[in-house]
Amino acid sequence: MSAALKYTLGRIGLFVAVLAGLWLIDMNVFLKLMLALAFSAALSFFLLRGWRDEMAEEMAEAAERRRTEKERLRTALAGDDQPTSNPTDPDPQR
Repeated sequence: MSAALKYTLGRIGLFVAVLAGLWLIDMNVFLKLMLALAFSAALSFFLLRGWRDEMAEEMAEAAERRRTEKERLRTALAGDDQPTSNPTDPDPQR
């Protein structure tokens, strides 16, 4: 399971748990939703730190891969890439 999915499900679950706790209090439904959103955001900052860091790391790695691939394609399209020798070829002079 990807870290982004884990973190998202954790945030939703935390929101639902806080909302369920607030449901017992007699107040306006809109106010309950707003308080649940605020409290779950604050709690997720502390409780879901590990998952958030994992997600940020995955996103940084993906961005680095895209940047590397973009640079490789740019050099290939510009004709600046040098043909690499085949490592399984015993005689690269052919």
